[in-house]
Amino acid sequence: MPLKSDNNVSKKNPIRSLYRDISEIMESSGASDDWHTPLAENDLRVGGKFLSWMEARDGSMGFDFGGVYDEVTVNKKIAYTIGDGRKVKVNFTPKGEKTEISETFETESEHSPDMQRGGWRLLFPAG
Repeated sequence: MPLKSDNNVSKKNPIRSLYRDISEIMESSGASDDWHTPLAENDLRVGGKFLSWMEARDGSMGFDFGGVYDEVTVNKKIAYTIGDGRKVKVNFTPKGEKTEISETFETESEHSPDMQRGGWRLLFPAG
């Protein structure tokens, strides 16, 4: 079941900062303050791969989040397939000084749709 998550980000070029800058990926990716992303790799091009290792700061649990880019249109759209085969589409729409990021993603069966939507929103905190 596809779900949509929207967020506004105070960045004029969110693709560069949120998808290309490894340090930004490592700083902004995490479900909450007690999680972090100590490792990230990214090749932002069609067929390129990405991988982020996200873990609890206390080391109690962690997981890989990775996949392959299916479509990259600079400042407009990114589509990718994550490791378990689910598809994600991300659209970027300029809104004055901010950029609206709209993600549509296929859900998994382990967590509720609302929990998943909330998790995707945390990947791109507004501000």
